[in-house]
Amino acid sequence: MPDVVTLGEALIDMVSTATGLLSDAPGFEKAAGGAPANVAAGLGCLGANVGFVGKVGRDPWGVFLRGSLADCAVDTAALVETGDEFTRLAFVSLRDDGGHDFLFHGLRGADELLAVEDLDEEYIASAAVFHFGSITTIKEPAYSATLRAAEVANEAGAVISYDPNYRPPLWESEREARDRMLATLPLVHVVKVSSEELAMLTRTEDPLEGAKGLLAEGPELVAVTFGARGCTYFLGNRHNGSLPGFRVPVVDTVGCGDAFVAGMLLGILECERDLSEMTAGDLDSIFRFANAAGALTATGKGAIPSLPGREEVEELLSRTQGAPPDEGF
Repeated sequence: MPDVVTLGEALIDMVSTATGLLSDAPGFEKAAGGAPANVAAGLGCLGANVGFVGKVGRDPWGVFLRGSLADCAVDTAALVETGDEFTRLAFVSLRDDGGHDFLFHGLRGADELLAVEDLDEEYIASAAVFHFGSITTIKEPAYSATLRAAEVANEAGAVISYDPNYRPPLWESEREARDRMLATLPLVHVVKVSSEELAMLTRTEDPLEGAKGLLAEGPELVAVTFGARGCTYFLGNRHNGSLPGFRVPVVDTVGCGDAFVAGMLLGILECERDLSEMTAGDLDSIFRFANAAGALTATGKGAIPSLPGREEVEELLSRTQGAPPDEGF
């Protein structure tokens, strides 16, 4: 049984072969994707014992995703198939301003059909860490399945991790997304948000005030990422800190946040203390590793194909040990 279980969407990223708007893309290359699947793959590449729970179509894309996860040492025993919908496609392009242009193909994907009866509750309860995202909380039956899985993991004593991962085209409105995400926070111990997601959820640009707002909803640990500028973490009212990013040659930033989450969860898994007992030193070590994993992912194209192994992360950390902070990737 796995030490870490992630649950959510596994889909195909169709990555533009050129920078710019999707409307100007000359062609696309397929890559395995979906934020929770990326996190699982990231953990597998880092050497964790990890499994993935989700649903894909009974189609060539589903076969490709299962194989891609297995290639990253992810257990796929809890990845189920359906013939009712196709595996979802997400067309992605890196814009000239550094952001991403997303287009999700189809109104409904196989990932949204994950149901409570698809869950292997013993498998989920085996995990010390359980991670999920917001995409499977948008529609039923995946919403109920996601909440049930989180409940099972929590009852078994797991650390529950959540990534809101806001994708506007998939929601009816920003208000709906915000309300649903805030309603999810009392279920979790750890939440990772980008600075943009933090502002959307808390209506403030101030990371400290925003983090206080999220902590008030229930989580113990909030991590806020700022892309190339690194991250800030808040462990209740006990510890907070900021760590700079790493300077690397950037090819594509898709998946960097997911690699960061993978690094963070590995650190939480391997820490000898519970969340409530972690020291500032523990947290600095965890989030420096997470920053390095995220940065290295920017050096390749596509999310899962670019995820680093543990040796790569540790090599980057050793090269920069004691170096002055820089502006990151």
